[in-house]
Amino acid sequence: MADEFMKGLGLLSGAGLVWMVLAGWYKTPSFAGGQLTSAVPDNLTMYDQLAVILLEGMFWLAIFGAILFWVGIPLGRELYAKYNGE
Repeated sequence: MADEFMKGLGLLSGAGLVWMVLAGWYKTPSFAGGQLTSAVPDNLTMYDQLAVILLEGMFWLAIFGAILFWVGIPLGRELYAKYNGE
């Protein structure tokens, strides 16, 4: 069980760090306003648009990755053991 916890924590930390860096670049127009939560600017190049896609992907990877390793896999193992008589 400790390995699933560490995998979930690694996904949450790593993807969360990438999300925080990209959100700081693209979703922080000024330090006086909302930080990390503002809207993405309109005039983006192709590489900026790819970074915004990566930004959104890292957010959902952090959330669902941690839930998968902390809840999904242990629950699946418990159900497997319960119904196979182990």
